[in-house]
Amino acid sequence: MKRPLVALLAALCAFPASAQTPSVMGTWLTASKAAEIHLMPCADPSRGPVCGQIVKLIDPKDSDGKPMAPQDATDLRNPDPALRGRKVLGMMMLYDFAKTADPNSFESGTIYSGENGKTYKANLGLQADGTLRLRGYVGTPLFGETQIWTRVK
Repeated sequence: MKRPLVALLAALCAFPASAQTPSVMGTWLTASKAAEIHLMPCADPSRGPVCGQIVKLIDPKDSDGKPMAPQDATDLRNPDPALRGRKVLGMMMLYDFAKTADPNSFESGTIYSGENGKTYKANLGLQADGTLRLRGYVGTPLFGETQIWTRVK
């Protein structure tokens, strides 16, 4: 009688761990620790399987370098003058990714950097240690920069 009970308890203890599959979806702290980005399925499927929206700004500064309220931050560095007044909070900054064979890896997407107002191609993927690897590049991934983002609990 003890063996079936032990086997049942072992199975029940193992179930929660196997039921939770890691995913890129969720909220991530950027490498610069300047913002939190929420990765989610794109509302418009034509924009790809995953999109990223700015959900929190950490210690934002105005154009003079003075602290400002996060809800007041605008896209000051955007090359399009018409977009410089748009709010940064809520802005979609990752989009147009393509699926790969790995369900937690995406390539050939687009990332907009509000820090310099430039747009880059990007690849992203969940790492074995639970971090997110984002590679932004111009032309080919060989000419780019890798950032490691950490999941927000």
